[in-house]
Amino acid sequence: MAKHHVTATVNGDAVEFLCETQETLLDVLRDQLGLTGTKEGCSTGDCGACSVILDGRLVCSCLVLAPEVEGARVETIEGMAQGGELHSLQQKFLEHAALQCGFCTPGLLVAAKALLDAHPEPTESEARYWLAGNLCRCTGYDKIIRAVMDAAAELRQERAA
Repeated sequence: MAKHHVTATVNGDAVEFLCETQETLLDVLRDQLGLTGTKEGCSTGDCGACSVILDGRLVCSCLVLAPEVEGARVETIEGMAQGGELHSLQQKFLEHAALQCGFCTPGLLVAAKALLDAHPEPTESEARYWLAGNLCRCTGYDKIIRAVMDAAAELRQERAA
């Protein structure tokens, strides 16, 4: 079977890879590009652990076939911190103790970033709805929502300054 040659932008960097038709974006991110922050939880799109932003849309990378990302822009958890400085969401997750085992954290952070990119002033209900596709078995969701709302407020203040 012939492999597909794919070029894309991942976290702002141009990448090229070869993949089989049935390989998922999750497989390529982890196994070929070494971006292991994106986690494999369910492989059915139900848990959100593999969430990435694909051309501005939040997707489960376990459901996207790798050949489909030709020419696309992909953002993963590894792309959130800039220049060694944590993204506001990452900092707020730490401050609010919004993580325990950490398995779901990358997907939650990416989903929260997608929310704030699309809706910089979400209500708590909107944040809860947006993050409903991400499952956490350790923390419950209140600390996560508080962290997201606090980060949204901080980011709004930064934009206003």
